[in-house]
Amino acid sequence: MKSLSSINDCRKLIIPVINEIFGETYTGEEEIRFFPNEHFLDRQDEADKERITDTNFTVFGKIPKKYHIECESSLPDGKITVRLFEYDAQIALDEGEVTEETLTVTFPNTAVLYLRTYQKTPDRMKYVIVTPGGTVRYDVPIMKVQTYSLEDIFGKGLLMLIPFYIFSHEKGFPEYNSDEQKLTELKAEYQEILERLDGLERQGVIGAFDKRTIIELSGDVIKEIAQKYENVQKGVGDMMSGALIETEARTILNQGIKQGIKQGIKQGKSQGISETKTQTALRLLKRGKLTVEEIAEDTGLSVAEVEQLAGLQTV
Repeated sequence: MKSLSSINDCRKLIIPVINEIFGETYTGEEEIRFFPNEHFLDRQDEADKERITDTNFTVFGKIPKKYHIECESSLPDGKITVRLFEYDAQIALDEGEVTEETLTVTFPNTAVLYLRTYQKTPDRMKYVIVTPGGTVRYDVPIMKVQTYSLEDIFGKGLLMLIPFYIFSHEKGFPEYNSDEQKLTELKAEYQEILERLDGLERQGVIGAFDKRTIIELSGDVIKEIAQKYENVQKGVGDMMSGALIETEARTILNQGIKQGIKQGIKQGKSQGISETKTQTALRLLKRGKLTVEEIAEDTGLSVAEVEQLAGLQTV
């Protein structure tokens, strides 16, 4: 799933999830190394078949540990467990070592994030591997995303689950789509999410890139699963898109101001800041997502100055 693989770029977000699923006590300061998601399964008498895992990585704590996490939203049918074992075996084989004709393979610690929870969804899967040297049994834990409230998510630092939080409201989409009051309540909940993310960014708990990724992926998931519900998409989806644009504009502005101040100090005058405001306004005009008034407010230029720049762009 694109959403989970994209989280690879926000490495610290995955640590609280690992702690929650596996009962680890990582601090978040550990090195995390991600590995390629593409694996090729050997098939006799046919071309190798490519398998793409959601994410697999190693956390370098006191003892390095390999992890493999998959997202799933379909009804448990047994095939998922088979597919998961294929992934695990290929990950282990890809990093296996042969010494004096002895093959050593290390299977990863594996878990599944179930985005939808059904009556048949178990709390864990099981592997039973019967070998001539003995039988190996172990569990594959399951995280049921829909069972986590916003308080759980923020209280435990499980910010990686925010893009999938909309699944807990999926059954209510028909009502949200037809009842404006209910839709307003849903939008208020997502407004709270945005405000809490802003607060975490101000506190330095997450970075601007982390927040932007969470918002972007939340919008992507909403767009995907609410395709049949125009009002839900427009109400909540547009809210996330607007927050994404605002975050992007603020980042550009802050970068521009810093660059301008640095240039102004170097030159001994304020020309740097003024030039940077102009450059920032031109970038925002080129994107075409904000009004002239919004750009003027974000950059500190006057509406007339922004309109003049807009006129120059069309020449």
